[in-house]
Amino acid sequence: MKRNRRRPSSKPRTSPAALERLHPDAAGIDCGSAEHFVAVPPDRDTTPVRSFATFTGDLHRLADWLTACRITHVAMEATGVYWIPIFEILDARGFHVILVNARHVKNLPGRKSDVSDCEWLRDLHILGLLRGSFRPADQIVALRGYLRHRTTLIESAGALVQRMQKALIQMNVQLPLVVSDITGVTGLRILRDIIAGQRDPQQLAQHRDYRCRASEAEIEAALTGNYRAEHLFVLQQNLELFDTYQRQLAACDAAIEAQLARLTATVPAPTTPLPPSRRRPRAREKNEPRIDLRTPLHQLTGADLSQIDGIGPYNALRLLSEIGTDMSKWPTEKHFTSWLTLAPHNKISGGRLLSSRTQPSANRAAAILRLGAMNLGRTQTALGAFYRRLAYRVGKAKAITATARKLAILVYRTLKDGFVYADPGADVYDAQHRTRVVRRLRQRAENLGFGLVDLSTGEVLNGAVS
Repeated sequence: MKRNRRRPSSKPRTSPAALERLHPDAAGIDCGSAEHFVAVPPDRDTTPVRSFATFTGDLHRLADWLTACRITHVAMEATGVYWIPIFEILDARGFHVILVNARHVKNLPGRKSDVSDCEWLRDLHILGLLRGSFRPADQIVALRGYLRHRTTLIESAGALVQRMQKALIQMNVQLPLVVSDITGVTGLRILRDIIAGQRDPQQLAQHRDYRCRASEAEIEAALTGNYRAEHLFVLQQNLELFDTYQRQLAACDAAIEAQLARLTATVPAPTTPLPPSRRRPRAREKNEPRIDLRTPLHQLTGADLSQIDGIGPYNALRLLSEIGTDMSKWPTEKHFTSWLTLAPHNKISGGRLLSSRTQPSANRAAAILRLGAMNLGRTQTALGAFYRRLAYRVGKAKAITATARKLAILVYRTLKDGFVYADPGADVYDAQHRTRVVRRLRQRAENLGFGLVDLSTGEVLNGAVS
């Protein structure tokens, strides 16, 4: 008896003719920390495989040798950060360079070595079997470097805050219990006065800011502690380091502002005005830059990503530094969500779906979208209602991924087609979802010979009740 198998939902992928040489002038580079191994076609040099040291002079000699061998395309494997200098030199010299995911070329038969790796990359690239990893424009890469460094500074400053909290607890100074943030206005005033030598809890409690929820009496009780010299020394050192990191963050923000000015200098003014901000006044997060971000981002993209729920101006800036402004790199929104590893990774064999789990990935853009999806769960928006419905049905982890995918689609449509997002609200989404559920129930009832009755009105929604 024959089994009916499902027909494929799309046309088979077209492939080039067998062993067609799409890039005959291609070379492969296996990158390392001390030397790079380079392979060119055997007919271009008597020694088609050479090694070059990683010093700058040797990298330029590598580029000269490739030029002499009439090479136009180069493929290299992403190895740590060792590929960055040679990539930038070759790209500046006019070579068409692609960076290859090691997962895509790991199935090398035979004994593995640096020589065989670069030859394998060369052979695959000549046949056009390699896909390059995405890398934004050079000016966007520079902006990305500043923003990634800024994230590192924030993380380092956060570690110092934890050490200050530990020193306070060791002295039984329970400041973290009465102040939500010891690096806020009240907390820093008290810490600096403690370092200056003040020990009187009553005097220290007078530094309370009017916005602090705890009273002066509660703060005074919390500041009565055992001030030991070794713990005070640790507190002082970490506070000085925290101040240093704050100065570095200010300098980094100035560099980001200058880079944004360079990016917008070559971009014409947008045709549409900047829409009003959807955030409340003074709603800026503590770790966000104290500079105007919406105006330059609107000039760069011609749209305002901060109009999308879950994406503020700072997250929009971080997202653009990772994906760039040119959405033509991804033909459709499905390609974009697949690159972000937010789409199901279907494994099908013998007509059976073995798994549809999303692939593990360290994609920073996806992490930003996931963070936005988590924040949406506490909002009365359509996306927030979508997240809560899925979290109840399939769990929070899958709901975050699905909501992040929706955010990615909105970002793609906004940057590519100028789509303007308008939140319909949680009530509208719930009503639409209820309509869809009732329609599906009505269809199932009709198929089974039953009918639906509205208990509030007594109206028969379809057919007769059996």
